[in-house]
Amino acid sequence: MENIKEAMFYTKLGDGKVRCELCRHRCILRDGQIGICKVRKNIGGKLYTLVYGKPIAVHIDPIEKKPLFHFLPGARAFSIATVGCNFRCKFCQNWDISQPTQIEGYDLPPETAVELAEQHNCEVIAYTYTEPTVFYEYAYDMAKLAHERGIKNVFVTNGYITRDALEAISPYLDGANVDLKGMNREFYSRYIGARLSELLDSIKVFKELGIWLEVTTLVVPGYNDREDELRAVADFIKNELGEDTPWHVSRFYPHYKMRFVPPTPLETLLRARDIGYEVGLKYIYVGNVPGESEDTVCPNCHRKLIRRWGFSVMENKITSDGKCPYCGTKIAGVWT
Repeated sequence: MENIKEAMFYTKLGDGKVRCELCRHRCILRDGQIGICKVRKNIGGKLYTLVYGKPIAVHIDPIEKKPLFHFLPGARAFSIATVGCNFRCKFCQNWDISQPTQIEGYDLPPETAVELAEQHNCEVIAYTYTEPTVFYEYAYDMAKLAHERGIKNVFVTNGYITRDALEAISPYLDGANVDLKGMNREFYSRYIGARLSELLDSIKVFKELGIWLEVTTLVVPGYNDREDELRAVADFIKNELGEDTPWHVSRFYPHYKMRFVPPTPLETLLRARDIGYEVGLKYIYVGNVPGESEDTVCPNCHRKLIRRWGFSVMENKITSDGKCPYCGTKIAGVWT
């Protein structure tokens, strides 16, 4: 029972029922029931997280792998996840740990995790691989400790978190990459298990709270790759988040329940990139295709400022105060 901890966000409804207030599903659970995330349970009329201090994956990654391209380029990210997720994406690449049949992992208290990050000279802790919202209490305590020691924190997230929960962790959350998998409500409902309107509202809260934000769209052939849908995503980013928000259009590879779908054609990703520029976005990157559209270019003088190959930074010319050294244009991001 040592990995069970009372949840931070829930309401008692009477008759032993509770309503989880952590993510936007807002599950109502009877005694003994487990939420959609599979890691939060009503026990005796109280809501508990079952994965506190129990990660299933811990690695050290380049921050570019998240992907975050405008957040401390080249930084080492102490990357951590528990089992569980509040989405049911049929194309999930980490489905074996996001859709668990039982609680698995090993013991790693927040204090020890932060110490390990320090020992390995990690400038960032990334809550990633599965959905950080579902192991919120663990991430919250870790992020607070990391913040006190000068280590930054980032979420790699589906974005389906309530305003109250996001506001509570925002003083310790420095950046996030949020998945926006399209602008089709039916696609979100059928293939992801979520309400698009709730997600869009949540993404705007990230921006409102001043958390550095980048957006990733996994382009799945035949499902969310129509030009009008890609343009709608780009329009949302520009109009609601700002033209300086980096957009990563990422190649799909067959996974989980959609192994029959072929990888995304490169020309589709390049067209998405072009659409983003047409809409007015300044920074667009192609993901999962090493060597293709991964450099950061000054939107004013068009000189290459950061050269990348895959997850490696080959050269970074952005000044310490976040400007282009050639023309002085401010480049949006977190650079120091």
